[in-house]
Amino acid sequence: MKGRSFLVVKLGGRLTLDESVLDSIARDLLSLAKGGWRVVLVHGGGDLVTEYSRRLGVEPRFVVSPSGVRSRYTTLEELRVYAMVIAGLVNKTITAQLNSRGLRAIGVSGVDCSLLQAERKEKIVILNERGRPQVVAGGYTGRITGVNQACLEALSGAADVVVVAPLAEGRDGVMLNVDGDQAAAAIAGALRAHTLVLLTDVPGVVLDGKTLKEIKAEEAKAVAERVGHGMKRKILMAARAVLNGAARAIIASGYGENPITAALQGSGTIVR
Repeated sequence: MKGRSFLVVKLGGRLTLDESVLDSIARDLLSLAKGGWRVVLVHGGGDLVTEYSRRLGVEPRFVVSPSGVRSRYTTLEELRVYAMVIAGLVNKTITAQLNSRGLRAIGVSGVDCSLLQAERKEKIVILNERGRPQVVAGGYTGRITGVNQACLEALSGAADVVVVAPLAEGRDGVMLNVDGDQAAAAIAGALRAHTLVLLTDVPGVVLDGKTLKEIKAEEAKAVAERVGHGMKRKILMAARAVLNGAARAIIASGYGENPITAALQGSGTIVR
């Protein structure tokens, strides 16, 4: 590969702390880093946040938007647990595991260096128990408005992999929970990445029992209407990354040997 290009990888929450998955991804990333890629790895970890929230007596709540996107409703109490688990336990576990396998990894959250800036959602529309739209307070969830590109480039110059926890800086120093797929898409767009790879627990976008090979960014919304809540968000964020500057995005399985390389070589669903 001529020169060094940015590769942004989103590791889905269910894959995040699977040691066998992380081992395969670490070997893959080591090979890719040696090949000249500059890698930013954004991770999830929502299941672990849910577990620790309940351990600490904070019952998690999830809501669904009228468009069918499911998300965590973040109160101040859960924000504190979210920050502790995502930016602490999960981020540092992944970073330590990558370092132990021969990579130079640095773990940060989106708050560090104002890496991710977000606007707090004052009000959101959700579907209530009767399936009807209802306006509620937005809690401590944010919509990403900016990425500190210079900071990411500087960090990537000192490490093989920059591991980013999806936590953002709001106004007046308030931390905000931001969706991991949204964070990865924003970073990929800002860096004008060669590829954004969204790793998940399915082989790609599956419709009518078949994995789609390609989706055009302008057609993503129509395709997203035909899939489940989790995949819907990934399709929309993949398209957003492409429309905002990334050359392409790939939704692919995080299982198996060298899953990132496999995606770069044609597995999964390409959005461009």
